[in-house]
Order: sequence, then C-alpha cells, then structure tokens
Amino acid sequence: MQVRTPVPAATRGPVRIDLDWDALEIAVERNSPDTDSYLDLSTGRVITITSGDPEATLNKQQVAENIRNYLRVEPASSREQYRWMERFVGSVTEEPLRERLIISIDGKGAFRRFKDVLLAYPAERERWFSYRAELLHWHIQNWLESHEVAPTNEPPWGKVDAPVELPAVGRPLVHGTEAPGEALRRQARDVIETIPAIELPTAIAFLEFLKQRSAELLAKHADEHDPTDYRDEDTKAS
Repeated sequence: MQVRTPVPAATRGPVRIDLDWDALEIAVERNSPDTDSYLDLSTGRVITITSGDPEATLNKQQVAENIRNYLRVEPASSREQYRWMERFVGSVTEEPLRERLIISIDGKGAFRRFKDVLLAYPAERERWFSYRAELLHWHIQNWLESHEVAPTNEPPWGKVDAPVELPAVGRPLVHGTEAPGEALRRQARDVIETIPAIELPTAIAFLEFLKQRSAELLAKHADEHDPTDYRDEDTKAS
C-alpha cells in the first residue's frame, strides 16, 4: 500500500524528535503486504495504515496531505529476517536440533515451523530472541541514521552496537543444491517403491491424512506471511 513517494530525507534536513520506540520497533519488525507504517517527524509517533481498518482511509489522507512530515518506516525484509534465522541455525551446537531446524526452514511456512521446533528448547529459544533483537535494533539505528533522524530520547534497549557474527558450528546451508526437504521427499519416494502394491492403498490413505492435516494447520496460521509470527504473541524480544 503506497500513499505517495516520500520526499527524500536529504531535502528535509536533520530531524531531532522524541521517538515512540515501542511503536517504531513493532513497525520495523512487521512485514505485512497489507500494512504500511509512517513516522511522524514532528511528534515522533508512528501511524500504521492497515487495509480493512476503519481508520485506514482517514490515516491515509492525513499522511498524504502532510507528506513532508512523514517518513515511511522500512521493515526488515522477509529475506533479511530469513538470513538471520539461517545464521542462527548454523550456530546451534546440538546436532539433532540443528538438523531439525535446517529441515524446518525449508520451504513455505519456514518461520512458523522454526518457532514450533524451538518451543521445546527454551534455552536456544531465548538465545534466538536475544540475537534477533540485536539485529533488529541495529537495523532501526541504521535506518534512522540514513534518514538523518536524531532521537532526543534513548531507546529502552539501551546503546546499540554492531551485532557480533555468530560462530558457525554446523554444516552451512548451501543454496542451489538439493534442499533438506527435497532430500526427504526423495527418500519417501524411494521407500514407496519398495512397498508391495497390495499395501499402497493404506500408504496413500495415510499420506492423504497428512496432507489434509498440513492444509488445516496452514489455514489456522494464516498470518504466516509475517516473519515475526514465530514469536509468541505475549512474548516481546528485548
């Protein structure tokens, strides 16, 4: 949803304001195709415009009529957040967990499956939240600096330093070769080839059951396009 191309930051000059850090953090981590957020350069507040929201038209008009006072918030892209996840997976030292995570992030629904796997590993889950928070806050700081926005109030998470690269202890995630999920599918096909024909109806019925269950889970988690969906709703990374 694009209201209008904002005036480049260079034509505005440096801006010093008190920021609503919590709202800005939410806007940067939210990556939804039906939502845009704008930073009010006069108040430091964040206006969010979501398709279907009763106030969307009014907010859109407010931004359009005062476009020089607003800066579109640039969320961390899905691709960027996926790279964060990849680097974290490569740093997991427990081999069985690392293998499960590698498989979980292959294909559609990667963020949701990644979250589901980590639910059973609270220590690694907390380490992921801490790592992701560092990267997210670093992204926010760089974005503000690139648009010459100088906050007059400190962020609640404190001073931000460049995140330290996680040490890769697992096998690297190589793109362009056979993905883990495809390797499992190939293995499943090989197993099917060895099943007697008389047993195939039972095997097919079970596979159909799994297919239906997967479709129901995807429908239940329809918000999966948002790369922040792997975080519990009541949990805030800090």
